[in-house]
Amino acid sequence: MISESDYEFLSDLLKRHSGLTLGPGKQYLLESRLPPVAVTFGHPDLPTFFRALRAGVPAHVVKTVCDAMTTGETLFFRDTKPFTALENELLPAAAKQARATGRPIRIWCAACSTGQEPYSIAMIVQKLEPMLAGTRVEILATDFSHAALARAKAGVFNQFEVQRGLPVQLLVKHFTPVPEGFEIKEELRRRITFQEINLLHPFPGSWQFDIIFCRNVLIYFDVPTKKDVLERMSRLLTRGGSLFLGGTESTLGVTDTLVRVPSHPSGVFCRPADLSLVEAGSRAA
Repeated sequence: MISESDYEFLSDLLKRHSGLTLGPGKQYLLESRLPPVAVTFGHPDLPTFFRALRAGVPAHVVKTVCDAMTTGETLFFRDTKPFTALENELLPAAAKQARATGRPIRIWCAACSTGQEPYSIAMIVQKLEPMLAGTRVEILATDFSHAALARAKAGVFNQFEVQRGLPVQLLVKHFTPVPEGFEIKEELRRRITFQEINLLHPFPGSWQFDIIFCRNVLIYFDVPTKKDVLERMSRLLTRGGSLFLGGTESTLGVTDTLVRVPSHPSGVFCRPADLSLVEAGSRAA
Protein backbone atom coordinates (compact mmCIF):
# COMPACT_ATOMS: atom_id res chain seq x y z
CA MET A 1 0.00 0.00 0.00
CA ILE A 2 1.12 3.54 -0.75
CA SER A 3 1.06 5.78 2.31
CA GLU A 4 -0.96 8.98 2.27
CA SER A 5 2.25 10.96 2.67
CA ASP A 6 3.86 9.27 -0.34
CA TYR A 7 0.71 9.75 -2.39
CA GLU A 8 0.60 13.47 -1.62
CA PHE A 9 4.29 13.79 -2.47
CA LEU A 10 3.91 11.96 -5.81
CA SER A 11 0.76 13.90 -6.68
CA ASP A 12 2.60 17.18 -6.12
CA LEU A 13 5.63 15.99 -8.11
CA LEU A 14 3.46 14.98 -11.06
CA LYS A 15 1.55 18.25 -11.06
CA ARG A 16 4.69 20.39 -10.93
CA HIS A 17 6.53 18.55 -13.67
CA SER A 18 3.79 17.38 -16.03
CA GLY A 19 0.58 19.21 -15.07
CA LEU A 20 -1.14 15.90 -14.30
CA THR A 21 -3.60 16.22 -11.42
CA LEU A 22 -4.37 12.87 -9.83
CA GLY A 23 -6.96 13.86 -7.24
CA PRO A 24 -7.96 11.59 -4.36
CA GLY A 25 -8.25 7.83 -4.59
CA LYS A 26 -5.86 7.19 -7.48
CA GLN A 27 -3.21 5.25 -5.55
CA TYR A 28 -3.91 2.23 -7.74
CA LEU A 29 -2.47 4.09 -10.73
CA LEU A 30 0.84 4.53 -8.97
CA GLU A 31 0.79 0.92 -7.80
CA SER A 32 0.18 -0.40 -11.32
CA ARG A 33 2.47 1.87 -13.34
CA LEU A 34 5.50 2.70 -11.20
CA PRO A 35 6.93 -0.67 -10.03
CA PRO A 36 8.74 -1.24 -13.38
CA VAL A 37 10.18 2.29 -13.14
CA ALA A 38 11.43 1.60 -9.60
CA VAL A 39 13.14 -1.61 -10.74
CA THR A 40 14.69 0.16 -13.74
CA PHE A 41 16.46 2.55 -11.38
CA GLY A 42 17.57 -0.13 -8.96
CA HIS A 43 14.90 0.04 -6.24
CA PRO A 44 13.20 -3.16 -5.03
CA ASP A 45 9.86 -1.59 -4.14
CA LEU A 46 7.87 1.64 -4.32
CA PRO A 47 8.52 2.88 -0.74
CA THR A 48 12.27 2.64 -1.37
CA PHE A 49 11.88 4.40 -4.70
CA PHE A 50 9.76 7.16 -3.16
CA ARG A 51 12.41 7.76 -0.48
CA ALA A 52 14.97 8.21 -3.25
CA LEU A 53 12.66 10.66 -5.04
CA ARG A 54 12.23 12.66 -1.85
CA ALA A 55 15.99 12.79 -1.36
CA GLY A 56 16.45 14.21 -4.84
CA VAL A 57 17.17 12.37 -8.08
CA PRO A 58 18.32 13.44 -11.57
CA ALA A 59 15.75 15.14 -13.77
CA HIS A 60 15.61 12.18 -16.17
CA VAL A 61 14.33 9.94 -13.35
CA VAL A 62 11.50 12.37 -12.56
CA LYS A 63 10.76 12.59 -16.29
CA THR A 64 10.51 8.79 -16.50
CA VAL A 65 8.06 8.76 -13.58
CA CYS A 66 5.91 11.38 -15.30
CA ASP A 67 6.09 9.48 -18.59
CA ALA A 68 4.86 6.31 -16.90
CA MET A 69 1.90 8.11 -15.38
CA THR A 70 0.81 9.87 -18.55
CA THR A 71 -2.20 8.29 -20.23
CA GLY A 72 -1.36 7.65 -23.89
CA GLU A 73 -4.78 6.58 -25.17
CA THR A 74 -5.18 7.48 -28.83
CA LEU A 75 -6.36 6.08 -32.16
CA PHE A 76 -6.52 7.03 -35.81
CA PHE A 77 -9.18 9.63 -36.72
CA ARG A 78 -10.34 9.70 -33.11
CA ASP A 79 -13.94 11.00 -32.75
CA THR A 80 -14.15 11.54 -36.55
CA LYS A 81 -15.84 14.99 -36.45
CA PRO A 82 -12.66 17.06 -35.96
CA PHE A 83 -11.05 15.40 -38.96
CA THR A 84 -14.17 15.92 -41.08
CA ALA A 85 -14.14 19.61 -40.14
CA LEU A 86 -10.42 19.82 -40.90
CA GLU A 87 -10.85 18.28 -44.34
CA ASN A 88 -14.05 20.01 -45.43
CA GLU A 89 -13.72 23.45 -43.85
CA LEU A 90 -10.67 24.47 -41.83
CA LEU A 91 -7.90 23.29 -44.13
CA PRO A 92 -9.47 24.74 -47.30
CA ALA A 93 -10.05 28.05 -45.45
CA ALA A 94 -6.46 28.07 -44.17
CA ALA A 95 -5.21 27.36 -47.69
CA LYS A 96 -6.96 30.46 -49.05
CA GLN A 97 -5.38 32.66 -46.37
CA ALA A 98 -1.97 31.07 -46.88
CA ARG A 99 -2.07 31.63 -50.64
CA ALA A 100 -3.00 35.27 -50.09
CA THR A 101 0.03 35.81 -47.86
CA GLY A 102 2.47 33.44 -49.55
CA ARG A 103 3.21 31.44 -46.41
CA PRO A 104 2.78 27.77 -45.48
CA ILE A 105 -0.12 26.38 -43.46
CA ARG A 106 1.07 25.41 -40.00
CA ILE A 107 -0.65 22.75 -37.88
CA TRP A 108 0.36 21.74 -34.36
CA CYS A 109 -0.63 18.49 -32.62
CA ALA A 110 0.13 19.48 -29.04
CA ALA A 111 -0.23 16.04 -27.41
CA CYS A 112 0.45 13.58 -30.20
CA SER A 113 1.17 10.51 -28.02
CA THR A 114 2.23 7.61 -30.28
CA GLY A 115 1.40 9.50 -33.48
CA GLN A 116 -2.02 8.41 -34.67
CA GLU A 117 -3.39 11.98 -34.66
CA PRO A 118 -0.65 13.67 -36.72
CA TYR A 119 -0.57 10.76 -39.15
CA SER A 120 -4.35 11.07 -39.57
CA ILE A 121 -3.88 14.77 -40.35
CA ALA A 122 -1.08 13.98 -42.81
CA MET A 123 -3.38 11.56 -44.66
CA ILE A 124 -5.96 14.33 -45.05
CA VAL A 125 -3.31 16.79 -46.23
CA GLN A 126 -2.11 14.35 -48.87
CA LYS A 127 -5.69 13.73 -50.00
CA LEU A 128 -6.27 17.47 -50.41
CA GLU A 129 -3.08 18.24 -52.32
CA PRO A 130 -4.93 19.07 -55.58
CA MET A 131 -6.98 21.68 -53.69
CA LEU A 132 -3.90 23.00 -51.89
CA ALA A 133 -2.35 23.76 -55.29
CA GLY A 134 1.22 23.71 -54.06
CA THR A 135 0.63 25.41 -50.70
CA ARG A 136 3.01 23.81 -48.23
CA VAL A 137 1.57 22.32 -45.03
CA GLU A 138 3.87 22.01 -42.01
CA ILE A 139 2.76 19.59 -39.29
CA LEU A 140 4.45 19.79 -35.89
CA ALA A 141 3.69 16.92 -33.50
CA THR A 142 4.80 17.24 -29.87
CA ASP A 143 4.42 15.30 -26.66
CA PHE A 144 5.76 15.27 -23.12
CA SER A 145 6.66 11.57 -23.31
CA HIS A 146 9.99 10.65 -24.88
CA ALA A 147 8.87 7.02 -25.20
CA ALA A 148 5.63 7.94 -26.98
CA LEU A 149 7.48 10.20 -29.39
CA ALA A 150 9.97 7.46 -30.20
CA ARG A 151 7.09 5.19 -31.20
CA ALA A 152 5.46 7.99 -33.19
CA LYS A 153 8.66 8.68 -35.12
CA ALA A 154 9.10 4.98 -35.88
CA GLY A 155 5.59 4.89 -37.36
CA VAL A 156 5.04 1.19 -36.70
CA PHE A 157 1.65 0.04 -35.41
CA ASN A 158 0.36 -3.40 -34.53
CA GLN A 159 -2.77 -5.08 -35.84
CA PHE A 160 -4.92 -3.85 -32.94
CA GLU A 161 -3.79 -0.24 -33.39
CA VAL A 162 -4.47 -0.06 -37.13
CA GLN A 163 -7.91 -1.57 -36.62
CA ARG A 164 -8.87 1.32 -34.32
CA GLY A 165 -10.34 4.06 -36.50
CA LEU A 166 -8.29 3.47 -39.65
CA PRO A 167 -10.29 2.64 -42.83
CA VAL A 168 -8.85 -0.37 -44.61
CA GLN A 169 -8.29 1.58 -47.84
CA LEU A 170 -6.01 4.00 -45.96
CA LEU A 171 -4.16 1.08 -44.39
CA VAL A 172 -3.44 -0.29 -47.85
CA LYS A 173 -2.47 3.11 -49.23
CA HIS A 174 -0.24 4.45 -46.48
CA PHE A 175 1.25 1.41 -44.72
CA THR A 176 3.70 -1.35 -45.51
CA PRO A 177 3.43 -4.74 -43.73
CA VAL A 178 6.43 -5.44 -41.46
CA PRO A 179 7.11 -8.23 -38.91
CA GLU A 180 5.93 -5.97 -36.04
CA GLY A 181 2.69 -5.02 -37.80
CA PHE A 182 2.36 -2.12 -40.26
CA GLU A 183 4.77 0.73 -40.96
CA ILE A 184 3.76 4.20 -42.16
CA LYS A 185 5.29 4.87 -45.57
CA GLU A 186 8.15 7.36 -45.69
CA GLU A 187 6.15 9.75 -47.88
CA LEU A 188 3.74 10.32 -45.00
CA ARG A 189 6.34 10.28 -42.19
CA ARG A 190 8.39 13.05 -43.75
CA ARG A 191 5.40 15.39 -43.65
CA ILE A 192 5.63 15.56 -39.85
CA THR A 193 8.22 17.07 -37.50
CA PHE A 194 8.25 15.46 -34.04
CA GLN A 195 9.51 17.35 -31.01
CA GLU A 196 9.50 16.79 -27.25
CA ILE A 197 7.59 19.64 -25.58
CA ASN A 198 6.24 20.13 -22.05
CA LEU A 199 3.05 22.23 -22.25
CA LEU A 200 3.85 23.74 -18.85
CA HIS A 201 6.94 25.43 -20.24
CA PRO A 202 7.03 28.63 -22.36
CA PHE A 203 6.47 28.11 -26.08
CA PRO A 204 9.06 29.33 -28.61
CA GLY A 205 8.45 32.95 -29.49
CA SER A 206 8.55 32.25 -33.22
CA TRP A 207 5.65 29.79 -33.16
CA GLN A 208 2.49 30.67 -35.10
CA PHE A 209 -0.18 28.18 -36.18
CA ASP A 210 -3.29 28.20 -38.32
CA ILE A 211 -4.69 25.11 -36.60
CA ILE A 212 -3.87 23.58 -33.21
CA PHE A 213 -5.01 20.18 -31.97
CA CYS A 214 -4.89 19.93 -28.17
CA ARG A 215 -7.40 17.18 -27.56
CA ASN A 216 -8.06 15.11 -24.45
CA VAL A 217 -5.03 16.31 -22.52
CA LEU A 218 -6.24 19.36 -20.58
CA ILE A 219 -8.80 17.16 -18.78
CA TYR A 220 -5.89 15.95 -16.63
CA PHE A 221 -4.94 19.50 -15.57
CA ASP A 222 -6.41 21.69 -12.85
CA VAL A 223 -8.17 24.94 -13.82
CA PRO A 224 -5.21 27.33 -13.28
CA THR A 225 -2.99 25.10 -15.43
CA LYS A 226 -5.65 24.82 -18.16
CA LYS A 227 -6.03 28.59 -18.15
CA ASP A 228 -2.30 29.14 -18.49
CA VAL A 229 -1.87 26.64 -21.34
CA LEU A 230 -4.94 27.82 -23.27
CA GLU A 231 -4.05 31.50 -23.00
CA ARG A 232 -0.52 30.87 -24.21
CA MET A 233 -1.89 28.76 -27.08
CA SER A 234 -4.34 31.50 -28.05
CA ARG A 235 -1.39 33.81 -28.64
CA LEU A 236 0.08 31.34 -31.13
CA LEU A 237 -2.93 31.36 -33.44
CA THR A 238 -2.70 33.28 -36.68
CA ARG A 239 -5.54 35.64 -37.60
CA GLY A 240 -8.55 33.39 -38.17
CA GLY A 241 -6.75 30.44 -36.59
CA SER A 242 -8.58 27.56 -34.89
CA LEU A 243 -8.00 25.30 -31.89
CA PHE A 244 -9.46 21.80 -31.47
CA LEU A 245 -10.19 20.57 -27.95
CA GLY A 246 -11.56 17.17 -26.96
CA GLY A 247 -15.26 16.44 -27.10
CA THR A 248 -15.73 16.90 -23.34
CA GLU A 249 -13.42 19.91 -23.02
CA SER A 250 -14.41 23.56 -22.92
CA THR A 251 -13.02 27.00 -22.15
CA LEU A 252 -16.09 28.02 -20.13
CA GLY A 253 -15.10 29.03 -16.63
CA VAL A 254 -11.44 28.71 -17.60
CA THR A 255 -10.56 31.59 -19.93
CA ASP A 256 -12.27 34.14 -22.18
CA THR A 257 -9.36 34.32 -24.62
CA LEU A 258 -10.92 31.47 -26.64
CA VAL A 259 -14.56 30.89 -27.54
CA ARG A 260 -16.35 27.98 -29.14
CA VAL A 261 -17.29 28.38 -32.80
CA PRO A 262 -21.09 27.75 -32.83
CA SER A 263 -21.17 26.50 -36.40
CA HIS A 264 -18.81 23.64 -35.52
CA PRO A 265 -20.10 20.69 -33.47
CA SER A 266 -16.59 19.28 -33.31
CA GLY A 267 -14.96 21.27 -30.50
CA VAL A 268 -13.47 24.14 -32.55
CA PHE A 269 -12.39 27.27 -30.66
CA CYS A 270 -10.89 30.57 -31.74
CA ARG A 271 -10.11 34.01 -30.35
CA PRO A 272 -13.25 36.14 -29.88
CA ALA A 273 -12.01 38.74 -32.38
CA ASP A 274 -11.67 36.03 -35.04
CA LEU A 275 -15.07 34.36 -34.54
CA SER A 276 -16.78 35.93 -37.55
CA LEU A 277 -13.69 35.35 -39.70
CA VAL A 278 -13.53 31.63 -38.79
CA GLU A 279 -17.24 31.15 -39.44
CA ALA A 280 -17.05 33.02 -42.75
CA GLY A 281 -14.02 31.01 -43.81
CA SER A 282 -15.78 27.76 -43.00
CA ARG A 283 -18.87 28.72 -45.02
CA ALA A 284 -16.73 29.71 -48.00
CA ALA A 285 -14.57 26.58 -47.89
